[in-house]
Amino acid sequence: MNLLFPFWDSRGPQARAFSKPEPLREHTPIMDLKHFGQAIRELAHEKGVPEAKVIETIELAVAAAYKKDYGKKGQMIRATANPDTGELRFSQAKLIVDETMIKSEEEVAAEEAARAKATEPEPRRRARDTEEELEIPAEGETPEVRKVRFNPERHIMLEDAKRADSNAAVGTEISFDLETKTEFGRIASQTAKQVIIQRIREAEREATYEEYKAREGNIVSGIIQRIEGRAVFLDLGRGVGVLPPEEQIVRERYPIGERLKALLIVVEKDFKGPGIILSRSHPRFLRKLFELEVPEILAGSVEIKATAREAGSRSKIAVASNDPSIDPVGSMVGQRGVRVSTVMNELGGEKIDIIEWSDDPARFVQNSLSPAKVSEVILHGERREATAMAPEEQLSLAIGKGGQNVRLAAKLTGWKIDVRSTNPPPADLSAKDVASAEAPTPEPPADETIEPMPVANGAPSPELNFDVKDSAPAKTADEPTPKSEGTGKKSKPKKRKTAESAS
Repeated sequence: MNLLFPFWDSRGPQARAFSKPEPLREHTPIMDLKHFGQAIRELAHEKGVPEAKVIETIELAVAAAYKKDYGKKGQMIRATANPDTGELRFSQAKLIVDETMIKSEEEVAAEEAARAKATEPEPRRRARDTEEELEIPAEGETPEVRKVRFNPERHIMLEDAKRADSNAAVGTEISFDLETKTEFGRIASQTAKQVIIQRIREAEREATYEEYKAREGNIVSGIIQRIEGRAVFLDLGRGVGVLPPEEQIVRERYPIGERLKALLIVVEKDFKGPGIILSRSHPRFLRKLFELEVPEILAGSVEIKATAREAGSRSKIAVASNDPSIDPVGSMVGQRGVRVSTVMNELGGEKIDIIEWSDDPARFVQNSLSPAKVSEVILHGERREATAMAPEEQLSLAIGKGGQNVRLAAKLTGWKIDVRSTNPPPADLSAKDVASAEAPTPEPPADETIEPMPVANGAPSPELNFDVKDSAPAKTADEPTPKSEGTGKKSKPKKRKTAESAS
């Protein structure tokens, strides 16, 4: 049984070839009322659509099939289905009008002439019902009563409606019961099936949109489905999320089939389905990861005040404690750094600095430059600038590689930070100071004599025995090779070959 259209049982020519002839028309489906409610519940559960929406869709489809086979042009057919018993009821709705709402014959003729003239030179347009067009009056004008072309199958006069219902009013609808039909032709049943399929898909997209729209700003988990260009698509279960290149972490790889966490930043409506945009570089992603790892945040004992992040490289996060007995930094780090290391592994080894929040701006700026130790912070409140004084050995650490540390600190605090040394070199020197600083080291006078080394028994003292090798005379080619030191063996002269030995 087809789940998308479970209550239709079409009998084809092959099935009828071995059965007795039936009084029904050829290709006439029969309504299966036994499994009507169960099929609706199964369909609603599978597609994630409310049962009321499924019943409404079926009513529209059955009404369209009824009008196709048994209705007339211009009729408004309504169908009511009971999912428990499978009972169907049909009715015809008519709009109640009066004389002021009906177009005269002259107005109808002028409208037909204007429509024919307008459609001749231009391409063919989609047809519209004139009575469905609404004119919006300008501001300050009284709204004009919309007139319709009277159709007895679609409209009813107020006097006639009063006979059927004494409470009838102009502009409302009145219903008249129609004969119930359960047998429909092949074309009508296929039309109804297409209506159901289309409406169920629209309802499924709407339900998916509402589900993920409520999860905006939270972390979702999905499996990497495919990669198109630089965009990564994640299967989230009922929908597919897109991770654009600008929302990815630099130098991070995404193998297909791997499960990945990401931040759902926005959900957009699209005719193909909801557009789910994900991010892994957003600062809120760091905050949400810590909320998953640190239970004190969900309990309200620890609060994340601010975050600053350069995705894939380094981040800073400021935390405060609402309970004096809880250390906010220790809670974020965890025992032996388990909590912060879990977040770092999820971010591909991104470095995270956890600092303590302070209501004092100077103290907060000083903490934000961690791990550097800043001795003093001078605030310029009118310009929202801060000057941090750091020792010479801490200056490079406070600035960071490429100015990253002070840049993240400025993002975290919202203050423009200028880092300076506590002992800078003098800005200007006098001529005397420059001369004294550039003066060369004085040499000993030329007439100064050097005392000779003391001698004992005509030989230099062992303590003052210097081996001056530079003063030795250079060797010549005629001098023999000296003995090797420390071996005690004489070097043997090489034998020369003579004419006798050669022969």
